[in-house]
Amino acid sequence: MAFVVDTEQGATGPSLISYAMQGKWEKVVDICKEDPWAHDEKTTTSGDTALHIAVSDGREDVVVKLVQLMAHRNVYLVNIKNDRGNTPLHLAASVGNVRMCKCIAAEYPELVGVRNNENETPLFLTALHGMKDAFLCLSNICSSTANNKVYEYLRRSDGENSLHCAITGEYFDLAFTIIHEYPDLVNYVNERGISPLHLLASKATLFRSGTRLNWFDEIIYLCVPVKKLLPQKYEADENPNHTENFYILTNLWNMIKASGKQSSHNARRQERPHPNYYGICYENFIKLVAKAWTLPAVIVGSRHINKIKEKKEKHTWSVQIMDEMLKYVEPFEYDSGSIPQLSQPRSGETVPYDQIDPTSHWMVPGKRYKKVFDQETSLLAYYGEANPDDSESEEEPRPKASAHHSSEIKQKEEALKRTWGMGKRKSPVLIAAENGIIEMVEKILKLFPAAIRHVDSDQKNIVLLAVKNRQISVYELLLNRKPLEESAFRMVDSEGNSALHLAATLGDYRPYPFAALQMQWEIKWYKYVKNSVPRHFFIRYNNKNQVPKEIFTESHKELVREGGKWLNNTSNSCSVVATLVTTVAFATTATIPGGFKENSSEPTLQHHPGFLVYAISSLIALSFSVTSVVTFLAILTSRYQVKDFGRGLPRKLLLGLTSLFISIGAMLVCFCAGHFFLLKNVLKQTAFPVYAVACLPVTFFAVAQFPFYFDLIWAIFKKVPQRTIYG
Repeated sequence: MAFVVDTEQGATGPSLISYAMQGKWEKVVDICKEDPWAHDEKTTTSGDTALHIAVSDGREDVVVKLVQLMAHRNVYLVNIKNDRGNTPLHLAASVGNVRMCKCIAAEYPELVGVRNNENETPLFLTALHGMKDAFLCLSNICSSTANNKVYEYLRRSDGENSLHCAITGEYFDLAFTIIHEYPDLVNYVNERGISPLHLLASKATLFRSGTRLNWFDEIIYLCVPVKKLLPQKYEADENPNHTENFYILTNLWNMIKASGKQSSHNARRQERPHPNYYGICYENFIKLVAKAWTLPAVIVGSRHINKIKEKKEKHTWSVQIMDEMLKYVEPFEYDSGSIPQLSQPRSGETVPYDQIDPTSHWMVPGKRYKKVFDQETSLLAYYGEANPDDSESEEEPRPKASAHHSSEIKQKEEALKRTWGMGKRKSPVLIAAENGIIEMVEKILKLFPAAIRHVDSDQKNIVLLAVKNRQISVYELLLNRKPLEESAFRMVDSEGNSALHLAATLGDYRPYPFAALQMQWEIKWYKYVKNSVPRHFFIRYNNKNQVPKEIFTESHKELVREGGKWLNNTSNSCSVVATLVTTVAFATTATIPGGFKENSSEPTLQHHPGFLVYAISSLIALSFSVTSVVTFLAILTSRYQVKDFGRGLPRKLLLGLTSLFISIGAMLVCFCAGHFFLLKNVLKQTAFPVYAVACLPVTFFAVAQFPFYFDLIWAIFKKVPQRTIYG
């Protein structure tokens, strides 16, 4: 094949660019065969080579041919990077193409550990993008060729590891597999001191306790089956796109064909088939039917059911991941994770100074540490700087750090101090308590009972954080622990605030969009905390010499003002409607359908069933509408003091709304009963459907208000404040 060679631009620059951009891969392969330098040609402005583009386009056959050509010519593929520092294996790992990953990494296993400009390896990118199969493939290759560097390849320069990425991206099956393959990652933290367990504790929606469902969704949630996660190993499958359904269909078809052959063979031999044969056919048929159960569900509309199922899967799998991580967490490390190193030094391990990588925050893995390193050890003290407190004699002299290295060591020391500071401020159990994750709090306290004494940087323990963040379920869990941890409930923070002081402080949690109901919720929460333990558990004054009641009054001033304004507006609007209903109801009581009998005060239709309905509904509408008007007037003339929002005002509001709803319903019944006498001879039996349709608009309005109405009832009569559908 003839092609133009341009010595100034490179061997085949223009032709290779044109063919690659047009997707003429046969031409590209031919050029690469004839020109040994064509592999290095940059074909795009981002510095991509032909191999980069082939990987991005998913051309597996082209990638295989180009990689084989490079391997045959001993091309060093590590140096073939684009402007972002990505090798072709980086791109293949990002898209999760197992065949391309296997093809490239099998020929060039060192590529698994090559880092791009973001300091990410291809193995790390598979976890970052949730590519489980590609992760297993590269992990298998990496483990067989560079076993001592696998943990290094799983981390980025900022300390994020593959398990961090899998949990952040909610790739549960991948996270579960990573924990089983590389359990040490559970204890690793990033530069901010965040371990994978910290991340999981910050995601409340991944757990059942962090998700609120209505009663209908709750029924669906309980009925939907969910499979648990299982650890997976890499399987060298030439066609990884085959799914379980494909194999079930294939096996079933083979069974059907075999069944036909067996039947004809038995007919000739007059013999019965193998006793287990039909059982196998039946089992595969049942599997296929079970897999196809979603078809009718899709027809009737199963999108909502699938969403509920996804939630349940998320909740089930997050608990599994939590349980697995807690299996590998060290009792003295689980609250903060290991320091950001590739391998946590153990007692007696040593490493020479010249084997420390000065350009990275991480120690070189597989080395032995000269002195036990912990959060209190100064790096500068170890690497030759003066340390008057260290009188320990050593068999070997310490390595003297140069001025350049001393500066870098100081930076590392500060980074580690910040890391350990972050880790000590919030342990996973404290984060879980803040977010109301009952499953994690209960599990950690069961495995590590001493965790109940953990505090954050403000000296708040699990009880104080649960009260501050209004996590009712967590607080009740701590109350019901046997025996009750009195010291945990007596704890005060750095400002001297007890749990009751924090309950009195207006928090960020807003269970209601209405200020008056929010104020009622705050009062109930304060009283619940106050009455939940003996009075002597809580100190009376904090460091500012304030009592809880004083804090409550001061911090809720604005909420009281907003609550009074909301009640005024609501009462004004409802009283107008109630007055209108009263006017109409009064008019109906003075109107007698059909008039009176001649020379008598008895109604003409008094024995008709419709007349009785008309009279009773008219009286009910009048009575309840008047009650509603009076109740809303009572709200308008109230004082709006803090204590009034606890019981008086919410109950008046409930009474007014109930009376208003009943009066509106009774007025409609009265209207339909009176109108029935006019149309009974015309519509006859069709009158009832007509009236039902006429009442639909009011019915829709009532249904829309029911959640708020029932929530109001629940909030008033429930002793313990509850989280609502609004929160």
